Amino acid sequence: MLHDNNDNSIFNTLSMLLVHDSSTMSEFRIHHHVNELLSALDVRGGDGAEGYIDLLQKHRTPYVTTTVSAHSAKVKLAEFSKTPEDFLRKYEELRSKNVRHLDPLVYLLSCLCEDSQTLQRLQQNAKDRSEACAPPSAAKVVSVTTGSSKMSMQELDELRKKLGNAAAASNAPMSAEVTRKMLRDKHNKKNPAQLNPVFPGWVYERPALLGDFVVGPAPATDPAVPVGTLAPAAQEQLVLEDLLFVLVGVDGRDVAAQPVLGRQNRSFIVDATLDTSVKELVQRILPVASYYSTVTRFVEEKSSFEYGQVNHALTAAMRTLLKEYLILVTQLEHVHRRGLLTLQKLWFYLQPTMRTMDILAAVASSVDKGECMGGATLSLLHDRTFNFTGDAQAQEVCLYLTKAASVPYFEILEKWIYRGIIRDPYSEFMVEEHELQKEKIQEDYNDKYWDQRYTIVQHRIPSFLQKMADKILSTGKYLNVVRECGRDVTCPSAKEVVYTLKERAYVEHIEKAFNYASKVLLHFLLEEKELVARLRSIKHYFLMDKGDFFVHFMDLTEEELGKPVDDIAPPRLEALLELALRMSTANTDPFKDDLKIDLMAHDVITQLLRVLAIETKQEKMVANAEAADAALSGLEAFSFDYVVKWPLSLIISRKALTRYQMLFRHMFYCKHVERLLCNVWITNKHAKPHWSHSAKWFAAAFALRQRMLNFVQNIQYYMMFEVMEPTWHLMENNLKTASNIDDVLWHHTSFLDNCMKDCMLTNPELLRIFSKLMSVCVMFAGRMQRFAQTLLLERVPDDDDEARKRSQGSKAESSEADAGLEASIVNFDNTFSLLLLDLLDKLSIFSSNNCEHSMISIIYRLDFNGFYTERLEKMAVERSHKASA
Repeated sequence: MLHDNNDNSIFNTLSMLLVHDSSTMSEFRIHHHVNELLSALDVRGGDGAEGYIDLLQKHRTPYVTTTVSAHSAKVKLAEFSKTPEDFLRKYEELRSKNVRHLDPLVYLLSCLCEDSQTLQRLQQNAKDRSEACAPPSAAKVVSVTTGSSKMSMQELDELRKKLGNAAAASNAPMSAEVTRKMLRDKHNKKNPAQLNPVFPGWVYERPALLGDFVVGPAPATDPAVPVGTLAPAAQEQLVLEDLLFVLVGVDGRDVAAQPVLGRQNRSFIVDATLDTSVKELVQRILPVASYYSTVTRFVEEKSSFEYGQVNHALTAAMRTLLKEYLILVTQLEHVHRRGLLTLQKLWFYLQPTMRTMDILAAVASSVDKGECMGGATLSLLHDRTFNFTGDAQAQEVCLYLTKAASVPYFEILEKWIYRGIIRDPYSEFMVEEHELQKEKIQEDYNDKYWDQRYTIVQHRIPSFLQKMADKILSTGKYLNVVRECGRDVTCPSAKEVVYTLKERAYVEHIEKAFNYASKVLLHFLLEEKELVARLRSIKHYFLMDKGDFFVHFMDLTEEELGKPVDDIAPPRLEALLELALRMSTANTDPFKDDLKIDLMAHDVITQLLRVLAIETKQEKMVANAEAADAALSGLEAFSFDYVVKWPLSLIISRKALTRYQMLFRHMFYCKHVERLLCNVWITNKHAKPHWSHSAKWFAAAFALRQRMLNFVQNIQYYMMFEVMEPTWHLMENNLKTASNIDDVLWHHTSFLDNCMKDCMLTNPELLRIFSKLMSVCVMFAGRMQRFAQTLLLERVPDDDDEARKRSQGSKAESSEADAGLEASIVNFDNTFSLLLLDLLDKLSIFSSNNCEHSMISIIYRLDFNGFYTERLEKMAVERSHKASA
């Protein structure tokens, strides 16, 4: 168990962890993050995850990390760090890769640094975990190392060299060819039917085609006069010639490019003998050539098919700007040919272009470092564009690039939100399609289709569409359902979606498409596919809405369902079902032919306990207890099934039907027990004249049977008229006001969950007690039926002398049987009373602890005259004494 101060420190950590996006975080995400953090900190005991979640939801407030707070947090962390330079370098590297939630994370870490209590707790936790995980041989290694002789300088230099080589090898980026192959293999594995096209090998094997500096052995040239021996004016003219070549990616005589490794920026070697003033001007101009080299390499690399359409569009926009740049260099060369160009003029003319090329190179480097594709590239461009507010030229360039790069992404988006189609050949779009067949919805209990056929991929969401991601997903899903039913759907308000810094422009388009898709699918399901009528039909049978049908059906099938499940002929049951349907008011139901018979492998209590034991300690124990189900009767295994076709199977899925089946089997078994107890009453009426000598135990048996019948009937009344009917009417009213299919799904699932919970089907403890009560009622009914039948068989005509003698001879045995029956009835009475009191007591505790006040009405119904009140109060007092002790 954690101490109070440790609890506070954990709560502080959790609060700061969730503070940056708590306004939009769902309860499930909070639960996941809390569990992950508690697991990472190795925290056990205390209030558990639920306690922290309750505190967080009470204290969380919306928080937006501003640039000012992020900067101050970065400064605090740098001051706190032992190596501020390394921290700042790493921060800038992550910033250049456009890592999401970087600033909120830095803010969280800065808060941790200021909170000494939480920091101390984290440090102690880290120390404990490191000691627990430390190998026992560590001390020996240290002792051997300290006892050894010192390294020589030569050995130290060799070790440094090896470490340096290893570090360089680990930091060296993969070659472009390897990266392309990885991307190609990844795509081909995901989409084997649509392979990526590939450029021919000569595109990459001819370096002279790339437009960048060709690094190789220098061509043999005639010895020339060293440039440093010439006059400054002559030096300037020669260097001008070199610079015009270097600006377009070709080495000059006195200015040459150095090879680059990976994503490094291009650097140049300038003849050291140049005049200082000339050399200074050359060094100012060379960054433009470096930018050009970076952009050219980026354009050539990202133009490959493997990098996706967004990067293709971005490189195409960069090519356009590079073309303008090359035109400028050509014009400068023309001026130079006329003898009118100087280094000063060249520097002056390159000023506007230098800023543009700098931005292009920075964007190229960031996309390259972050390995961005699709939505990630658009997020980076959007953030750059937004951050350049106040710098008109830079923002204009970034806006041009973002608009161009977003065109293919928005084309995919338009097809998705206007038609429900995904055409994403390079896996760039935020919505990903999975191969799931809608025909298997009726077989798949996990109900994966609606949730997993189309899913959101977080890192592909552009930051400017983050808020609309869920609506974008839902819009396409709605249209896709209608389209797969053979209906062609096209949004009437479809307009081209264009990137702009004013997000409201495309937000309006998405809102209109979402509203249309919601309306179309909702109308399609509710009106054309008659969803509500289907649900009412299911209610008739699974929730026993048609009483006369069940009376007919149980009368017809009583003999058949009394057999062992292996001896039952399903076709005969199907025939009896159809006969019961035709003879009752259910004959007016237009969907009655979809009702089927299903014989389950387990009785309802076992099935419910197996479901409730999933992912618990009792799961293996319950799973192994299957031998008891071998002797199931038809009544215990019987259930209805229902045929539901697409697209109604989205709502009435196998998961939902299984819940309906559990509710039906629960009430069906209660009906069966009620019929048994009623049959006991009928049989007792016939046999009553023959056991007048046993009036004492007969009265006790009559009272016990009446209490059992009262219990079963009141439980049924509670479930049908206090749980299912009100909950059903609430769901039906909610369906009328639902605005989209997700609301319909939620209302339907909520209806089933509430029915299962209020009918005691989600609490294993209550379920076990209820199961025992039902078993006691069944055994009591069987015992009384056997005794009554024995008495009726002993009834013989007066003129049968031989039978009379046999009857007189069995009077002694009859008196012994009466004594055994009286003891049996007392035993049944005690067992039933104890179990019923236990059930009422558990219901009282559950209702007060979990605030489930609907179950209190069971107590009021079963204890309507205060018969159990005194004993329940006594049990509550004993429980409070134990708790206080």
